[in-house]
Amino acid sequence: MSASDERYAFMAEWYDPQAALMRKYQLLYYPSDSTVEMYDIKNRRLFLKRSVIDGLRTPDLYIGAIVNIHSRQLTITDFADNFTTSRLKSINEQTLALIKPDALGAGHLGSIVEMIDKEGFVICKAKMVRLTRQEASDFYKEHANQPFYNRLVEFMTSGPVVAMELKGHDAIQRWRKLLGPTDSATAREKSPISVRAKFGTDNTKNAAHGSDSSVSAEKELKFFFGYKRQNTAQFNNCTLCIIKPHAVAEGLTGKIISAILDQGFEVSALQMYHMERANAEEFHEVYKGVVNEYNSMVVELCSGPCLVLEIRGLDAPQKFREFVGPADPEIARHLRPRTIRARFGKDKIKNAVHCTDLPEDGILEVQYFFKILNQ
Repeated sequence: MSASDERYAFMAEWYDPQAALMRKYQLLYYPSDSTVEMYDIKNRRLFLKRSVIDGLRTPDLYIGAIVNIHSRQLTITDFADNFTTSRLKSINEQTLALIKPDALGAGHLGSIVEMIDKEGFVICKAKMVRLTRQEASDFYKEHANQPFYNRLVEFMTSGPVVAMELKGHDAIQRWRKLLGPTDSATAREKSPISVRAKFGTDNTKNAAHGSDSSVSAEKELKFFFGYKRQNTAQFNNCTLCIIKPHAVAEGLTGKIISAILDQGFEVSALQMYHMERANAEEFHEVYKGVVNEYNSMVVELCSGPCLVLEIRGLDAPQKFREFVGPADPEIARHLRPRTIRARFGKDKIKNAVHCTDLPEDGILEVQYFFKILNQ
């Protein structure tokens, strides 16, 4: 099969809120021209004729992925033929990356995510949580008989952690290689550019964790993402930051987080979201009829995964808004060249991040994501 004829087939589902039904489709993707065709499985008919879907790429299509097709959020549930399975399964391996309390407390989250982005991993899911003693004990129960077990559990409950699902070719071994040896001192000797060499202290406070096998990866990803967990949002002295889908797709997440932390702000909650159009419209409703870009803002917000942060600090809404810069990156580059939008934005829609505009809306916007959408 020539590259121009290549076609990948997936099983997908979409929840129809009007009929209260889960509708199932076969989704065909043609990478040569980024077109998609869909068939309604139940009614055995063409649902969507072959159409171009802007921004959709082969790396976006994997089991568990949520993709936006003409304002519908479809979940990929399986590969639909042997060709797709053989071509894509090996390049879509998934693993857990867990950033530990020591690395978060020292402000290394952005730097570690930068290393993940640079290595070419796709971050499919992400969430900041605080483990209870029971949860930490359960997660590390295979080490229960080891002399370091109690110390490890105590350390892992000493502060928040950030769990991420990473995807990519040979993701498990590549992430473990990037981590380096378990003992940070050994890592500095044998793998000086690894995560643990750069950011770890010893063999417990070693910055990050990675699954050691496909069985472990499945179990550990289920542990963190298999059910709803309490987030770490504080809902005080806070404002909202959304790293927009285009910035996530361009691998800018780590650089933006680093910029925020370097400016002295605290990232007190973090979660990756796939926005439904109705939610994006509701969130941006204040701009409807006020700015000409309203519809484009909605489309961008639900075009792919976005990373939502609760930012805390003194006068956080106003000071963070100043640090983000003008909505138009071109203006920002002339007037405020060190701001986030000046450094990472492209235009008024793809301007890297959203931030709360009005001080009185800071808590409300944080509550929208970390309370209302998190129910």
